[in-house]
Amino acid sequence: MPPALDPASEPRALQPHAVRLAGVRRVFNGRPVLDGIDLDVRRGEFVSLLGPSGTGKTTLLRILAGLDTADGGRVEVASARSVVFQEPRLVLAKRVWQNVVLGHSQTAASRRLAAAALEEVGLGRHADAWPKTLSGGEAQRVALARALAREPQLLLLDEPFAALDALTRIRMHALVAQLWRRHLPAVVLVTHDVDEAVLMSDRVIVLSGGNVTFDTRVDLPRPRQRGDAGFTALRARLLAELGVAAPDAAGHA
Repeated sequence: MPPALDPASEPRALQPHAVRLAGVRRVFNGRPVLDGIDLDVRRGEFVSLLGPSGTGKTTLLRILAGLDTADGGRVEVASARSVVFQEPRLVLAKRVWQNVVLGHSQTAASRRLAAAALEEVGLGRHADAWPKTLSGGEAQRVALARALAREPQLLLLDEPFAALDALTRIRMHALVAQLWRRHLPAVVLVTHDVDEAVLMSDRVIVLSGGNVTFDTRVDLPRPRQRGDAGFTALRARLLAELGVAAPDAAGHA
């Protein structure tokens, strides 16, 4: 197997776009939730979306996933795309491997595809298990295997770590980063966790009032450490953009 590629090593001018949005609007009950969003995401780029609740992050992700439609503007999205939600959304009546290839014919080829995807997320021995026997982190890894089995050009993550305990979340961060480098999809992560966004992303975008109000590259070397000066400075800037005062060295806001 060739070594994993680092998306940052490929000139971005040579990477095709996985997402191109121009003037995208979505209105609910006469109120614009998205109000003229412009956004480009290149293949291999990891982008996080931050913003207060109700600012349109999940609506935007649902439009990218094809689960919702825009009321205006232009939407161009890679046809090969997968979504991982906050809940694993596994079918309890199907075994783990069947959940990974849900929607595929239950053939020997699909069983091999599921086995390979489960090995990648460290669950090769759980192929014949029932979902109810899995921990929360294991179930979310199955959901990730299911998404990757579709070989997406665009991987959409809707707060997939929010319900996990702190240690499991750290492990999932490392796993997603490893799989991203190996498969090179574009990734759009919706999160409320500023540290998570800085830790994982090439770019962090802040949405407010239905618009992109801040868009910055994360020019920090990987692996990233929360205590580094660059990490702390960017975290403080993002918190300020979100209207939250960063804590001082004593831990006070």
